[in-house]
Amino acid sequence: MKNPIPMEVELKLALAPEGPAALCNHPFLVSKPSHQHTLTNTYFDTPEGDLAKAHIALRLRKIDGKVLQTVKTAGQGGGGLSQRQEWEWQVPDHELDLVALAELLPFQGQLSSVLHALAPQLSTDFTRRSWQLTDGLVNPGAIGQRSHIELVLDEGEIISGGYRTPIREVELELKDGDPEALWALALTLSEQVPLRPSDSSKASRGNALSNQHWPLPKAHSPAEWLHRATLALDAYHDSQQASFLSDAQQALVTLADHPALDDNARVYAQALPGSLDANGQPSTAYGNAALALAHRLAYQTELR
Repeated sequence: MKNPIPMEVELKLALAPEGPAALCNHPFLVSKPSHQHTLTNTYFDTPEGDLAKAHIALRLRKIDGKVLQTVKTAGQGGGGLSQRQEWEWQVPDHELDLVALAELLPFQGQLSSVLHALAPQLSTDFTRRSWQLTDGLVNPGAIGQRSHIELVLDEGEIISGGYRTPIREVELELKDGDPEALWALALTLSEQVPLRPSDSSKASRGNALSNQHWPLPKAHSPAEWLHRATLALDAYHDSQQASFLSDAQQALVTLADHPALDDNARVYAQALPGSLDANGQPSTAYGNAALALAHRLAYQTELR
């Protein structure tokens, strides 16, 4: 197992349908080596959803003949960025290691009594293409800074409660260095790849899909309005309910007029409402402005 309290720092980006091809052909990546794997993932919870209510994800992942058990807690961040606790270790077969699980901090309290009731609830199967980006490859303009980012492109589907929804996303995970390198890389990609920040994990998407329920948080501050708009877009693409696209647009308009924004942030916010197409897909203008604004507002919102 890892360090008792390891931390994952990650930026998640949802892609438009043409996004994967644009990403793989981006000048920044096209000549760099990559690896491809097929990942089969099973998420566990109680029938009552005790882990989901506690914003904890528990999965078994099969990759390259190995099985990994992973626990992730709720994140802090917004605009696609999240910082969350994560534990991961290899297990001998496709069964939960309940003994090791019981030793983790999230399962020391009330959740200690539900371990016996854990059962498979949803699956996410996808192809992952990954790039390891280090030092000047991450932020060519930076001097004297060392960073290591794993960039992954995931394409597949979530299967939950008899429903399915596509996975088409990029994750930028900081392995070493300053989180600023994540923003620099994301902004570089957004210049040519149609994308948008996403604040919904695969587990939370699967839980919402199974329940056919996508609650949106109330918002007051600019960071909260951006988070609400981001979640509404996530919900729209998984539910195909037009009301969520309307919710997203209303949140973006409210954000653009928010009195707490400074002049520079307002320029980015005002670019957002008109930069989504009729199907809620982002243009490169949307992705670049959303990331620039999210960068200014980061670390201010509790995530799902």
